[in-house]
Amino acid sequence: MKIRKRNLRSINNLSPFKLIALFYLFAVTVSSLLLAMPVAHQPGVELSFIDILFTAVSAVSVTGLSVITVADTFSTTGIILLAFVLQLGGIGVMSIGTAIWMLLGKKIGLKERRLIMTDQNQTSFQGVVRLIRQIIGVVLLIEFVGFVTLGTYFLQYYPPEEAYLHGFFGTISAMTNGGFDITGASLIPYKDDYFVQFINMLLIVAGAIGFPVLIEVKEYLFKNTTPGENKRFSLFAKLTSFTFLMLVIFGMVMIIFFEFNHFFADKNWHEILFYALFQSVTTRSGGLATMDVGQLTEQTKLFLSSLMFIGASPSSVGGGIRTTTFALLVIFMLTYARGQTRVRVFRREIHDDDLIKAVVVTIMAVMICFVAVVALTITEPYTIGDLLFEVTSAFGTVGLSTGITPGLSTFAKFVLMSLMFIGRIGILTFLFTLKQEKKKTGKYHYPKERIIIG
Repeated sequence: MKIRKRNLRSINNLSPFKLIALFYLFAVTVSSLLLAMPVAHQPGVELSFIDILFTAVSAVSVTGLSVITVADTFSTTGIILLAFVLQLGGIGVMSIGTAIWMLLGKKIGLKERRLIMTDQNQTSFQGVVRLIRQIIGVVLLIEFVGFVTLGTYFLQYYPPEEAYLHGFFGTISAMTNGGFDITGASLIPYKDDYFVQFINMLLIVAGAIGFPVLIEVKEYLFKNTTPGENKRFSLFAKLTSFTFLMLVIFGMVMIIFFEFNHFFADKNWHEILFYALFQSVTTRSGGLATMDVGQLTEQTKLFLSSLMFIGASPSSVGGGIRTTTFALLVIFMLTYARGQTRVRVFRREIHDDDLIKAVVVTIMAVMICFVAVVALTITEPYTIGDLLFEVTSAFGTVGLSTGITPGLSTFAKFVLMSLMFIGRIGILTFLFTLKQEKKKTGKYHYPKERIIIG
């Protein structure tokens, strides 16, 4: 009894960052046990421990890299379980836990609010519980509309039960940017169905652009205001939305440029447009594809790797260094090149702390991905380009693959699982989990001295 109390006390003394990492590890463990149940599998199908664990990590991190085909491996029960694991990973372990806690009539204390604040990248305790309610409400509403739309539309392709199962799983996978699909061919069977592509792109954007942006848009559209009152978006909403849009447009243009005389050589203009647009959108964190990525040129795969490295927006379902990090780095470099020191955007000045975070996140991410690629070259027989693509896809929790994932060694799968986990919890959370608890800092300063740089 004393040992149990001591263990609980030691857990309670952990930092919010370490607790969040532990909760996600717990979610992976529970998900692995659920997906390992015989009732979740097709008759006669047996999965190895590593494949079950890989699938669970990929689902909780909403990545979508897979070593199995969902329809051939999982029963209807297993598919529904996998969808709920994606939902858990997409909305967030802390958000789902908070919702369950509130449904049980429990009080959300200061420690829980601090965890929510950290998990959702908020700067204040104020309104975090209300934020969780809004996030879950908006996500479920969007998913319900997507489920009804896709499920009804799929009636032309499948029997009713199968059509709505595809609509249910596909909507959750797209909204959470999970990247999983039932058929094993992603959205390639719908490469000529622009309606399915359009709905999936809307769902991917809704999941990847950031929950705070969705909430601000909802309030902008539906909240009543007094006459003459202006509705204004926050700096975060403006910056992340603008960066997101620019990355999608730039990505689409570059994909067309690289593939115009290759993959797009025999395609008409609207096929080229939808292929390029969907592929650019899905690299934010979606993971679904309408083309065989393995057939693309090396230049395109390298470019897509850079887009996946950037990833989605903060406080979203995606990973990577995040769009705002990339935006701040670009703005900071342009500001420095003009000989200025104050970084401004949309008539606001950026805090120095945020610039430091952006630099630290990027450097850490580059180091982690570099080490991962080097490690994979030791054991895997594939090209560096394919390995880099796989690494950035895992780190960005995207899920796109050139097709090499099932053939990777056990060591490589553990490397990718680590990347998916880090990508989901975020670089800063991962970095602060390495920090020692209650380390005292000195109250003195050393003299400053200049260092030659550049």
